[in-house]
Amino acid sequence: MPLSHAVLTLLADGPSHGYELKARFESAVGPQWGGLNIGHLYQILERLVRDGHVTRSHVAQSDRPDKTLYQLTEAGADELREWAGTPWIRSSGFRDELFLKLLAAGRLGTESLGAFVSAQRRAYLSDLAALTRLRREQNDPLVSLLVDAAIAHTRADLQIVDGAEERLAATAAGGGAVRTVRTEDAPAEDDLPGDGLLTAGESA
Repeated sequence: MPLSHAVLTLLADGPSHGYELKARFESAVGPQWGGLNIGHLYQILERLVRDGHVTRSHVAQSDRPDKTLYQLTEAGADELREWAGTPWIRSSGFRDELFLKLLAAGRLGTESLGAFVSAQRRAYLSDLAALTRLRREQNDPLVSLLVDAAIAHTRADLQIVDGAEERLAATAAGGGAVRTVRTEDAPAEDDLPGDGLLTAGESA
């Protein structure tokens, strides 16, 4: 799992405790990845300890509760090296809500499609302006690379949206009519045939 390997990466610099790992992760990739839930982080650490990739030790503190330190094992280092040397391959497709919204807007007709495209375009331009400001403020090379990637992705999405209205014009021209049923007119579940689903050719 990517987060497990990110934790191994952070531990490659030496022993660390949970909240320190959280802060270091968010400093390194947080601006684009987002925050790391501390409860989730401890679940990851438990799994890494169980798998022999990390060891856990307790350090007594006179003025605070004992601190739990995590350290990378040689097996963990081997796992990290293997993971870091293999290419990343997208396995889940492009599950982007943008395309679901284009599906809906196109189905609702030309006016709805045009309104959505305009609103989405404004949102992307706003994102690009914010990312450009963030990029100017960054000195960390990895964070700068992440922001550059976000800018490139946003520009690509903007290009898709800019062409969507023309490419979906035929779909939108045939849309617009929305078939609904009034709640009081809907058949009771007991009245539906078979397993309660409408069969082909039947309507509510």
